[in-house]
Amino acid sequence: MKPDDSGGRQRNVLGGLLGSCSEKPMTGFFRDGCCNTGEEDFGSHTVCILATAEFLEFSRARGNDLSTPRPEFGFAGLQPGDRWCLCAARWREALLAGKAPRVVLNATNEAALLIVSLDDLKRHAIDLN
Repeated sequence: MKPDDSGGRQRNVLGGLLGSCSEKPMTGFFRDGCCNTGEEDFGSHTVCILATAEFLEFSRARGNDLSTPRPEFGFAGLQPGDRWCLCAARWREALLAGKAPRVVLNATNEAALLIVSLDDLKRHAIDLN
């Protein structure tokens, strides 16, 4: 559920407060920079990724072109190195194909755990000591 006006925040996969994923480009289902989710987010845009050229090509080939600019939607297109709140099922699909991008655990919503395992996320983490 989306944070409310009282400052309520969602949690990340490690149990802490959900961190920011990206404001440049602005990401998140609610375009708030975080991988917040709610009932209306049917795609579960909950995994904060670090985009790679390989993943962007994989996603485009699977019908989800994240790199082509779509100015009519205010979307400049992703470049390698950008962070983005990705659908958990798309991340799992990329994982199974050997193309999963790295993830930011601190900014990945705990709701992603309904679709992907914490162990798989940890194996792809950029922020795990």
